[in-house]
Amino acid sequence: MNKIHTVVAVVGIAVVAAAAWWFQRPVPAMAERAGTETSVSQGPRAASGGAAAPAGAGSGAGAAPGGGGPVAIEVARAESMSIVDDVQAVGSLKARQGVMVRPEVSGRIARLGFVDGQPVRQGQLLVQLDDTLQRAQLEQAKAQASIARTNLQRSRELLAQNFVSQSAVDQNAAALQVAEAQVALAEAQLARMRVLAPFSGTAGLRVVDLGDYVKDGADIVKVEDLSALEVEFALPERYVARTRPGLPMELTLDAMPGSTFKGQLVAINSQVDANGRALMVRARVQNSGALLRPGMFARPRIIFATREGAVAVPEEALVPQGARQFVYKVVDAADGRKVAQRMEARIGLRVPGKVEILEGLKAGDVVVTAGQARLRGESTPVRVIDLAQAGRAPGGAGGGGGRAAGAASGASGAGGRGSAASQNLPAAAGGGRPASGPPATQP
Repeated sequence: MNKIHTVVAVVGIAVVAAAAWWFQRPVPAMAERAGTETSVSQGPRAASGGAAAPAGAGSGAGAAPGGGGPVAIEVARAESMSIVDDVQAVGSLKARQGVMVRPEVSGRIARLGFVDGQPVRQGQLLVQLDDTLQRAQLEQAKAQASIARTNLQRSRELLAQNFVSQSAVDQNAAALQVAEAQVALAEAQLARMRVLAPFSGTAGLRVVDLGDYVKDGADIVKVEDLSALEVEFALPERYVARTRPGLPMELTLDAMPGSTFKGQLVAINSQVDANGRALMVRARVQNSGALLRPGMFARPRIIFATREGAVAVPEEALVPQGARQFVYKVVDAADGRKVAQRMEARIGLRVPGKVEILEGLKAGDVVVTAGQARLRGESTPVRVIDLAQAGRAPGGAGGGGGRAAGAASGASGAGGRGSAASQNLPAAAGGGRPASGPPATQP
């Protein structure tokens, strides 16, 4: 029974397959008749169709690089410009020398000898502490020294008369030295009650008032020399070999946009920071107009060299391939056509939007900036697209297409002159080819 069911199923499948093939097979007579009808129906349009085909072929040939036509590109000229080899960093300004004035001893402020924010001279009295006790101690020491001096003189006179021994004279001499030391000590203690300016500069805002009792080491006022300011900043370690004292520096500040201050590098740290691999350097800038203040955020720029007449091209002209960079230079071929030649580029310095080419190009050479993806080989025929003209091309192309349609309708209405009029169609279609080609903004 199972065998009978299997045979019936196989036979049924075979019958269905044969029926499907029978209904889908091509009929020779019907195919021949359909071809005849198609040729007859296209006969009246043969002339116009034949004229339109060359036009479409002509426009497509210029758009595709594989079709044998030139590749549409955009170009720019290499420029000769001055390029500065520099490095920029950030830092904060600080005074060339500044100190917080503090007393060495405790005492009550008896007098202030400066005005907040005004210049002070080196050695000028800033703060006078109450020195009544120290002055009294100095007078006492001077009196004791005077007595010791008198005793020494008398002992020497007595020694000349052999009334005293040499030992007594020596004791009086030692007592005089002790008394003179006491005078010096009292004078030193008295001097410490006066706080003087250590150098010429500008006083800040004091934090004490007249009559305040201050302890030794308490803050009084900050004095800074603002004639020149310094800025410390870090440079990457790759600049270590090129960094040296005396290099010129330009300083800009966010607080003073448009202003540039010139200075120079004055000191370099003896080692590179192992954590950040950076080298700390110090630069100095003159502050003749007292416009700069310590603590301002600064952007220093160290200038290593200035290259005059460097040849630069737009960054869009570079075509990276692996670890190398290439540019396409547009030149005139022997037959008058323009071709793009590929050349390897040695890159120098970079500026915003531009890159320096060290060899192979000169100022005025034309390079490809868009369309490099369609260029093949070392030399490729190209067609330069002018963006200004490309913006006006669609209107001109539309007018040419309208004139072509008018010529075609005139030709069909003329009857016997249809074949002659159709010969002018390729010329009208060719006038609109730039509009049918690839857009100028696409590479």
